[in-house]
Amino acid sequence: MRRAIIDALDLLRNDREMDRAAASAYLPAAADFAVSQVVDRTVGVQGLIGKADFAWREARGVVAVRCRGCPMVDETSEEALRMACSGCATSSGPDFDFSMAFQPIYDAVDDRVWGYEALVRGLSGEGAPEVLSRISPEQKYRFDQDCRVKAIELASRLFPADEDVKLSINFMPNAVYEPAACLRATLRAAARCSFPTSSIMFEFTENEEVADTDHLTSIITEYRRHGFTTAIDDFGAGHAGLGLLVEFQPDLIKIDMKLVRGVDSSPARQAVVTGIVGIAAKLGITVLAEGIETEAEFLFLKATGIRLFQGYWFARPAFEELPQVRLGSAPGIVAVV
Repeated sequence: MRRAIIDALDLLRNDREMDRAAASAYLPAAADFAVSQVVDRTVGVQGLIGKADFAWREARGVVAVRCRGCPMVDETSEEALRMACSGCATSSGPDFDFSMAFQPIYDAVDDRVWGYEALVRGLSGEGAPEVLSRISPEQKYRFDQDCRVKAIELASRLFPADEDVKLSINFMPNAVYEPAACLRATLRAAARCSFPTSSIMFEFTENEEVADTDHLTSIITEYRRHGFTTAIDDFGAGHAGLGLLVEFQPDLIKIDMKLVRGVDSSPARQAVVTGIVGIAAKLGITVLAEGIETEAEFLFLKATGIRLFQGYWFARPAFEELPQVRLGSAPGIVAVV
């Protein structure tokens, strides 16, 4: 285990272009820390490497430094740049601008808007698939960071100041190298915009395979420590499904639209959705049904005990603004929020 961690950290050292003296001090210290954290030999090393890397820098007072890929972090000393994580050191930003659209999340119990999901868009309205197709692997880290900052900046201007409304931000788990370090730009943007961290939800999609669930668990733990809500997006249609809930329990799961579509007339979908709702209730996880397009889908899902909903039945995403939302338990009631 120690040898594997040293080999991996050696790659990080090369990314930082450390001199030989710094590397000789860094590698054993970081590896020893990571090995000391292992209580189960089946635990993967990716998350431990991140912890070791961050702990070593923290012990030497270089945590609050500027990573090359992280915006809005102040210090730019040469020592700071050498200590940047490999994601920051190798990532570049996208060569085009983008913005966000917002789609509401409806609370059927309180009959109100519970939150809005920020959805990336091109400046001419291009959808997320088109935008994401232009992001290279080398740009993934910086793009993930830029999306968070953009969403917070827009939400701080658009959200009603006197209401408790969540901002839901998508993130890519494989673009997070060390959770605490990678949150710096997010926390600074929230502070600069006076946007409370308790009003931010991070959702990761099952469509991106997570190679190291221990690393993902460390991300969730760190995000919760800062007061963020955590969620699994597209639940039931991705790589892990129920297996993820065995490893860890987020605050919320979003049932994928493929399970929602036509659920009112599909016994198979009804059985699967009802099972998910029951499992989530036993684990203390809130359920959100996404992709609602008809009244019949909404009414069936509401009867299963689901409280939160999202989809075209309530409102389509609006570019850089908050859309009109269908509210009220009776169909056809529309209010502007």
